[in-house]
Amino acid sequence: MKKVSSAKNNYFSTSLLVKIAMLAALSVVGSYIKFPGPVGSIALDSLPGYLGVIVVGGGAGALVLALGHLLSALNSGFVLGAIHFLIALIMGICGLIFSNLIKRNIYLAVAVTTFVNGVVAAAVLIPFFGLPFFYGTAPVLTTASFVNISLAVIIAKYLKDKVGS
Repeated sequence: MKKVSSAKNNYFSTSLLVKIAMLAALSVVGSYIKFPGPVGSIALDSLPGYLGVIVVGGGAGALVLALGHLLSALNSGFVLGAIHFLIALIMGICGLIFSNLIKRNIYLAVAVTTFVNGVVAAAVLIPFFGLPFFYGTAPVLTTASFVNISLAVIIAKYLKDKVGS
């Protein structure tokens, strides 16, 4: 019988899974703090995901962002139906973009990710819902994205100062 290696596997460590679960749970809490707009799933649900990108890593944060969106959509009744799965994918991609850019420049990361999450994500939905939906959703989504990302950066800075790396 082959002996199982005791080397740590970072993808399946208990610590990582607990962090992802805690951040996903915080996404549910954030989903109750909504931004007024045409879609009921725009909320502070992505803040824990972006915090996860900074603190835990890009892949884990992207997973939390996708799960967080799905949980927020579930909380608001899946108003866009199956389109929420596409949006969850976009949220995960936004997390990976943020992860790559934050290594270079934090301000650039916030600006680009806010634009992608707010404007590009809303533009992807134009074929499904039309331009009026885009015009109604993009400003609210961009504002919510900026608030979520900025708060994540501030909280990560606070955690680093108080707790350490």
